[in-house]
Amino acid sequence: MATNGGNGTRAAGPRCVALVGPFQSGKTTLLEAILARTGAVARQGTIEAGNTVGDASKEARHHRMSVELTVATTTFMGDNYTFLDCPGSVEFVHDMRAVLPAIDAAVVVCEMDEKKIPQLQLILRELEGWKIPRILFVNKIDKADAAVRDVLNLLQPASRTKLILRQIPTFSGDIISGFVDLALERAFVYKEYAPSQVVPLEGDAADLEKTARFSMLETLADHDDELMEQLLEDIQPPRDKVFDDLTRELRDGLVCPVLMGTAARANGVLRLLKALRHESPGAADTAKRLGVKQGGDAVASVLKTLHTTHGGKVSIVRMLAGQAGDGVTFLTGDDEAGRVAGVFKVLGQSNEKRGPAAVGETVAFAKLEKAKTGDTLSAGKQPHPPLAKVAPYPPVLAIAITAKERKDDVKLGQALTKLAEEDPSITIVHNPETHEVVLWGQGEMHLRVATERLSDRYGVAIERRTPSVGYRETIRKSITQRGRHKKQSGGHGQYGDVMLEIKPMPRGAGFTFQERITGGVVPRNYIPSVEEGVIDALKHGPLGFPVVDLSVALIDGSYHTVDSSDMAFRTAGRIGITEGLPQCQPVLLEPIHLVEIVCPNDATAKINALMSSRRGQILGFDTREGWDGWDVVRAKMPEAEIGDLIVEIRSATAGAGTFTFKFDHMAELTGRTADQIVAARRAAE
Repeated sequence: MATNGGNGTRAAGPRCVALVGPFQSGKTTLLEAILARTGAVARQGTIEAGNTVGDASKEARHHRMSVELTVATTTFMGDNYTFLDCPGSVEFVHDMRAVLPAIDAAVVVCEMDEKKIPQLQLILRELEGWKIPRILFVNKIDKADAAVRDVLNLLQPASRTKLILRQIPTFSGDIISGFVDLALERAFVYKEYAPSQVVPLEGDAADLEKTARFSMLETLADHDDELMEQLLEDIQPPRDKVFDDLTRELRDGLVCPVLMGTAARANGVLRLLKALRHESPGAADTAKRLGVKQGGDAVASVLKTLHTTHGGKVSIVRMLAGQAGDGVTFLTGDDEAGRVAGVFKVLGQSNEKRGPAAVGETVAFAKLEKAKTGDTLSAGKQPHPPLAKVAPYPPVLAIAITAKERKDDVKLGQALTKLAEEDPSITIVHNPETHEVVLWGQGEMHLRVATERLSDRYGVAIERRTPSVGYRETIRKSITQRGRHKKQSGGHGQYGDVMLEIKPMPRGAGFTFQERITGGVVPRNYIPSVEEGVIDALKHGPLGFPVVDLSVALIDGSYHTVDSSDMAFRTAGRIGITEGLPQCQPVLLEPIHLVEIVCPNDATAKINALMSSRRGQILGFDTREGWDGWDVVRAKMPEAEIGDLIVEIRSATAGAGTFTFKFDHMAELTGRTADQIVAARRAAE
C-alpha cells in the first residue's frame, strides 16, 4: 500500500502537478506526450496541426501560444494525475501563480538556452517562495549539441536550490541517442513515440556514468551523514537508499532533480512520469504545508474560474480535505459561494460528468456563482481560514475601450465582469473625468487576447484607443475679475453679480475658495452657489483641462431683491472664472511618476538609455536585493511616456523585465509638446 509515511514510500491518492517554464519551452507539447503515453488521447497532437488538448481556445490556436491554464486528468499505473499546463509568457503568468499553493509538485520545462535563464529564474523564484517540490525537465535535447553535458553550469544560476543531474545523455556520433539513469544505473536508448529500450551500459558511457553518479551522490550526501560515510569509505550505497534520499530531499526542497528528453517525440516522458510517481509528494503533504486538517469537512482551493457558453460558471478546484459532490454548499471567507450543480472530470476543453470528488482530486464544480479564483472553499458551518492569497502583479499597460454599437454598452459591462473573473490580472477602471472604460493588463498580447475574447466569446465588438493622460492646467498671474449674469424676460428676471480675486498657489496646493464680503453686498445664502459656479468652471480651463493650484476669493458684488437667485449667482461665478482665467497666463501641467524597473543587469545600460529617450530623469540604480544578476533602475518620468513603456522594457530584457510606477507630482510643460497637446484636445472637442 502506498503511503505518505517516511522515506521510500510512494505518496498515496490523486496527484496534482503543474507544468511550468519559460515561454515556448514545450509545456503544451509535453502535456500532449503525457496524455498520449497514459492513454488519455489516442495519438499525440502537435501545435502546428492545431490538434492538442492544451491551447485549444481560438485565441491560443491563433497566436500559437498558451494564453490560459489547461487542465487535464489522466491515470498512470493505476494512479490519478491532474496536469496543469500553465502559460509561460510573463503576460499570462497569473494563471500559473494562482494554482501554485495547492499543487503537489511542478515540472519545470526548460531548454539549453542562455537567453531564457532570467525567465527561468522568475519561475523558480515563485516555486521556491511556495516551497513547491520541483523537477527540471530539459526539453528539445535533440536540438542541443554536446554542450548538454554543461547543463548544470548553464541552469544552476537560475535556481537557489541545488540542481542534481538524474540522467546524462548518450551519443551516437554527435546525435543524442539515449540516456543513462544515474539512480538506476541503467542505459536506455530512445525510440520514436515508444518507451525507451534498456541497452548494456559499457565503454565511455560506463565511465561517464561513474563520475556523474558520484557527483549526484555527493550532493545527496550533503544532507545525509550515513551516505557521506559510505562515500568516504568507498562503499557503494544500496539503490533503495539512493532513491530514499532522492525522494526525501526533493520533498524537503533540498534538491531539484534534472531530467531530459524531447517532448515532441515523447522521449524521456516515461522516466519523468515514474519520477513523479515514486518521488513527488501527494495531497496529504500539500494539505499539511497549507495547514488543512484531515478527517473533517470538505476543503478545496479554487484554481481557476471559467465562464462556458452552455454550462455557465465553472470553478476548477483542488480538493484538500474531505469529499464533495452534487448539492454540497460551500462557504468562502465572507459569504456563501453557492451550491455545487455538477462535478466534472476535465480534459482540456472537454468535461465529463462524474461522481463526488475525493481528497486530492482536481475537478470542475458547476454554478458556484460567488466563488472566485484563489478562494478557499469549506463545506463546514464555519468558513476555513484562507489558505493563500496570490495578488496579481501590478498592471503595466492600458487601453481605453468602447462598444462599437451604443446598444452593446450593457453587454460590454457584463462581459468585462466575466473577463475579470476569469483573469484577475486584468483591472477595469472607469475614469469619471474622461468617461473612459480603461482596461489594464500585463502587456500587449494580454490586452489583445482580452479584446479578442470580448468579441469572440461574448459577442461585443469594441473600439480601442490610447487612454487619456491626466493633464491639468494652472495659472501664473493674479487678477480681479467681475462676473455678471443679467437677464430680463417678462416676469422674474435673473441677476447675479460677483467680483472674484483669482490667485496662483504653490504646486500641489489644490483649490481654496474664500469670501471676503463686507456690508452684505452678496447675501450669505447665495455664497455657496457662487462657489459651485466657480468649481464648475474650473473643470474645463482655457487650455481644455481641469484647473488646479489656485485660490478664488469672492470680494464684492451686488444683488437684486426680486431677480437674484441661487442659479443666477452660480452662473455669475462661472462667468467670472471663464472670463478671468485666460488673462491669468494659463500653463499646462503634466503628471510625473516615480518608475522602478527591475531587469537582468546585462540589460541595465539599455534600460538607462530607454529612460533618457522618454524624457525620464534617472535617479540611480542598485543591485536587486536577493536577486543575483539583477538591477533596479529608478527614474522620474512623465505619465505620457509610460504608455507603452513595457513593450520596450520586455524587448530589451528578453521578456523578463518589468516595472511599477506611482504618481509623484505635477510639472509645468511648455513649448512645442504643450502646444501639440492643447491643439489635440481642441480638435477632439
